[in-house]
Amino acid sequence: MMKVSTIFQALMLTVAFVGMSFTVANVETYRVDTAQSQLTWKAYKVTGEHEGTINLKSGNLQFQDGKLTGGSFIIDMTSINNTDMEGKMKAKLEGHLKSADFFDVENHPTASFVITKAISRGTPGDYKIVGNLTIKNHTKEIKFLAKVNEEGGKLVAEADITVDRADFDVRYGSGSFFDDLGDRTIYDEFDVHVKLVATK
Repeated sequence: MMKVSTIFQALMLTVAFVGMSFTVANVETYRVDTAQSQLTWKAYKVTGEHEGTINLKSGNLQFQDGKLTGGSFIIDMTSINNTDMEGKMKAKLEGHLKSADFFDVENHPTASFVITKAISRGTPGDYKIVGNLTIKNHTKEIKFLAKVNEEGGKLVAEADITVDRADFDVRYGSGSFFDDLGDRTIYDEFDVHVKLVATK
């Protein structure tokens, strides 16, 4: 009886392994081309706004049966770049954003995003994305809409995301942490446009 049971267990393990292998075989991973991909940001304050770019270090998108199912990317926070100013003012702003007042890139050189759910919105290529954004070792679940298209044999994923910096302990000039800032207030929410270009 024990021998039959052992054979049965072995058979079940084999079936499970084959089924698992079949599932994995259906998953396709596309590597993010960091040279063609980019994040652009826009931040707001009482007296105006600033914008710029941030580079990616790496990333991937996962598909099963032609549908987006997962993925992740790592952001190079040391690459924070301002595009609306020049010279000393540009350098001063970039230095301030990289300092401990804001993103503290010396101690936190990267940020990351990991997809936990990719929900089809019914139209091919349209998704609601749910995932975990990590900045300065603080992780927060965020949700946003994304679109994935094929262009010239590559997959291009784009999304507009609003990030609340207060969720990640980025405090400088924030009305969430300090009172009576007046026109020195820098708003917590900033916008990020994500463009990922990926290939097999």
